[in-house]
Amino acid sequence: MSETKKTTAQELNDVHVIKKAKDFWGRFSKPVTIIGGLVILLAGGWLVYKNFIKEPKETKAVEAMSRAEAYYSMDSLDLALNGDGSSAGFLKIIKTYSGTDAANLSNYYAGSIYLRKGDFKNAIKYLEDFSTSATQIQSAAWRMLGDAYMSTDKKDKGAELFEKAGKLNEKDEFTSSENLFRAAMAYDVIGKKDKAADLLKIIVEKYPKTNAGGMADKYLARLGVNID
Repeated sequence: MSETKKTTAQELNDVHVIKKAKDFWGRFSKPVTIIGGLVILLAGGWLVYKNFIKEPKETKAVEAMSRAEAYYSMDSLDLALNGDGSSAGFLKIIKTYSGTDAANLSNYYAGSIYLRKGDFKNAIKYLEDFSTSATQIQSAAWRMLGDAYMSTDKKDKGAELFEKAGKLNEKDEFTSSENLFRAAMAYDVIGKKDKAADLLKIIVEKYPKTNAGGMADKYLARLGVNID
């Protein structure tokens, strides 16, 4: 997997667990014996899970995912989604390796495939099950979710997701401006012209040198809005 994919955040890590444990003991210097015993059992359970279940499971999930990714890169979408009989597709990886980073990323792949197939219900289902701390990937997931919702009767949610994607990493001028422009058009479609105009002004002011910046200027004129 690429370095970008590897940046997908794990839900827990050792440093976080240790910090939470220290905070716990700092607040409760005289815990009841039974509570102390439970904490020890839970900590031991986490270590067993991490070392003997999660890590081996993650390794197997990544190995299983490599073939599905290869099919995806070749645009063999059905094989990427369902497998080829000898290797698993993204759907099976999600089910078999639930809780792993590979399963999480498989939700992203599956959602994007269903979106390309025009199956917006399943696109929404899988993309909503995906999350990551990698802002570029997360913004792409929200944009695809926005596309899916714009093809349903929940276009307002689509507009909100485009806006959310546009504001996730404002330093990324190209991605942010494109997503905000898409949000503005979506708000215009659902009749929220003032909201659309506000976003277009932001694009013109913050990203004037981007393609979206030039289009935003023209779109504002179309809406009859002047920038002072």
